[in-house]
Amino acid sequence: QVQPVESGGGSVQAGGSLRLSCRVSGVRFWSACLGWFRQAPGKEREGVASIDKNDGSRYVESVTGRFTISKDNAKDILYLQMNSLKPEDTAMYYCAADLGSGLGCWGYQYTYWGQGTQVTVSS
Repeated sequence: QVQPVESGGGSVQAGGSLRLSCRVSGVRFWSACLGWFRQAPGKEREGVASIDKNDGSRYVESVTGRFTISKDNAKDILYLQMNSLKPEDTAMYYCAADLGSGLGCWGYQYTYWGQGTQVTVSS
């Protein structure tokens, strides 16, 4: 059974950093599409970053240059390094995974989702 489990959320002041982790069990991790999403109160869920099997990555414009997605294929862990955090980054962050070709991961309809980890950025 594929089960992503996030960790690493918390509260930080604006300008600070956090690193989210997501362990994904039950999937050929190295060949999967992997992504981070977030949902703020009263807003729709949005894609934040994705990474494909060739380590190709894409980001939503609002986090480009501040966030970095990466993965450790040996440990089956997906990361999201978040720097220069802003209050508008406050949201529940979700990890998602899917099988298939492992390419074209931005905007993908992910099948497997974690429970989320809260990130709160204060001004």
